[in-house]
Amino acid sequence: MPHSSTDHEAPAAEPHGAGAAGSAPAFSPLYQQIKGLILQSLQAGEWKPGAAIPSEMDLAVRYRVSQGTVRKAIDELAAGNLVVRRQGKGTFVATHAEHQVQYRFLRLIPDNGDVNSEGPAQREIIDCRRLRANAEVARALALRSGDAVLQVRRVLSFSGVPTILEDLWLPGAPFKGLTAERLSSYHGTMYALFEVEFGVRMVRAEEHIRAVVPDATQCALLQVTPGTPLLSVERIASTYNQIPMELRRGLYRTDTHHYRNELN
Repeated sequence: MPHSSTDHEAPAAEPHGAGAAGSAPAFSPLYQQIKGLILQSLQAGEWKPGAAIPSEMDLAVRYRVSQGTVRKAIDELAAGNLVVRRQGKGTFVATHAEHQVQYRFLRLIPDNGDVNSEGPAQREIIDCRRLRANAEVARALALRSGDAVLQVRRVLSFSGVPTILEDLWLPGAPFKGLTAERLSSYHGTMYALFEVEFGVRMVRAEEHIRAVVPDATQCALLQVTPGTPLLSVERIASTYNQIPMELRRGLYRTDTHHYRNELN
């Protein structure tokens, strides 16, 4: 398909929407098209988490565009924590096994501000079972009502104090074989387990936050008195191309911690 570009580069991909009946072609900047092609390779597993991707020069040859266009695409991928640049070594697929990525989606910080002062969270799996998705869970995970899902409940403690109660739902097919024993025995983060054992990498999350009062069961698990205000964080985490892979609902104690978010 013909494609016009200020630097006369070859087309990277057919513009989204072209050829759709009754719709006008929707053109995107060339570097965005290159970013999309790289994402397709990441999603297909061509480059595994932690592995190096081809150099900017090699990608420029592969996609028949300038090195500057590739660099701009990779800049956006790096800004989104999808790849990591290492000076003098190249660009690597980001992985949740890396320390700087491990707590990307965990924003509960001790009031002293030092995330390393407490050490890693102690995890207790309360429940792990397979069931059929109700309408609400199915909608969040882009499934059909009645599709198989895995439901997990766990408590995270810091310095021996139960601090976070989480309920999460995962689509059944991608996480076939995941058990409470596997969750308990894995020493890394849950997202690192998903990545290493099941090939699912969470790259984006959307959260909704509100203050709530826990019920009796939640009070017991978090060892708080009835009426204690908690922070409710509902998160939908997605893999590449915004495919939802997890619905997570967390209740956070904030008597010794606070929720921190950095806005750009």
